[in-house]
Amino acid sequence: MLDIATEKCRTIFRGHCDSVNVVKFIPFSNTFATASADKTISLWDIRSGLCVQTLYGHINCINTIDVTCKGDSIVSGDVDGVVKVWDIRKVQERLQHDAGPYSVNGVAWDKSCQTIGVACDDGQVKLFSDDGKNGGKMESKFKAHTGAVTGIVFEFNSKTMITVGADGEYKFWN
Repeated sequence: MLDIATEKCRTIFRGHCDSVNVVKFIPFSNTFATASADKTISLWDIRSGLCVQTLYGHINCINTIDVTCKGDSIVSGDVDGVVKVWDIRKVQERLQHDAGPYSVNGVAWDKSCQTIGVACDDGQVKLFSDDGKNGGKMESKFKAHTGAVTGIVFEFNSKTMITVGADGEYKFWN
């Protein structure tokens, strides 16, 4: 952890055995999550510097994660096109989506936390339901970019989605 005022590192967190690819804070807690090429997601206590939980289940490198605004679930995507939804409280996987044979480069929940946007290496965006009723069904998929979709985010107060791609473009979707 970096002390911004002094520009000095205060804490070094160690625990993954391969590259750490993404980090996200867990809202309403003193915890953050990291995802790694070692196929795991780790939850870290900021105060103690210790890993408090590790989530296992991916069989390949995890590229991306996102956390719900309530801080109760994590969605993760890997290089095999597998998207998993994790219940942080129960420390278990609760849903899995197959986004296809291409790498998942980004995942994001919409503001209702009922739709997951998935950015894929084949230039497509896939939207999956996470409303707890229809088992994580794919709602839609569409070609978003001519190259890989490298990132995705939903605007907090609406259904507006932004994607960015290897084609050098960013696009707004309603």
